[in-house]
Amino acid sequence: MSERATPQPRPVKPQLAAAFQDVPVCASVVGAARVKDFASATSQVCVLASIPVGELANAVRVLVHLGKTVFVNIDACPGLAQDRGAIDFLTGIGAQGVVSTRAALIDRARALDMLTMQKVFVTDRSNLNRSLEGVGRSSPDLVEVMPAPIIPWMPDEARRVLSPFVAAGFVMDAAGVAHSLAMGAVAAATSDPALWSLRRDQLRG
Repeated sequence: MSERATPQPRPVKPQLAAAFQDVPVCASVVGAARVKDFASATSQVCVLASIPVGELANAVRVLVHLGKTVFVNIDACPGLAQDRGAIDFLTGIGAQGVVSTRAALIDRARALDMLTMQKVFVTDRSNLNRSLEGVGRSSPDLVEVMPAPIIPWMPDEARRVLSPFVAAGFVMDAAGVAHSLAMGAVAAATSDPALWSLRRDQLRG
């Protein structure tokens, strides 16, 4: 990236800042069987994945009724097309947010006033530069950066461009959550239900 390019981090939407205030964990709810686990967890934000389209509406309805903020990984739910019609469907069933690697879907969701989380996989320097360019164009509400252990190796400027971001992948314990936050993440994403009620004050202790 050019040294002259010094974009400021995008602000965290108040709804998301409030949701992560006490529990800085985004639950990766993989499969319909895990919906009940998240329903009883303290975490307020989830990403639903690997839930067949026929079961999505009920899962979203239950979680939204409980006051949860529900994102759906549109790239990872069987039967859910990766197109504008799928975004319209998710809006219709009450999902507040969309997760995708595809900028066009992020743009469509933003146009419908949905929350957006763009997933990026950082594997090398050239891949990082492409991710920065893509996020710069899409301007999502959150960026899901994978894998989390790569974040300390990213330049500070790259972290600013991707912010606000959620660290995901290989977040396996409380230390991983704390490290993600120390690296600038607004939250850490994990599929381990044991971490879905991990409070920020527990990390300080």
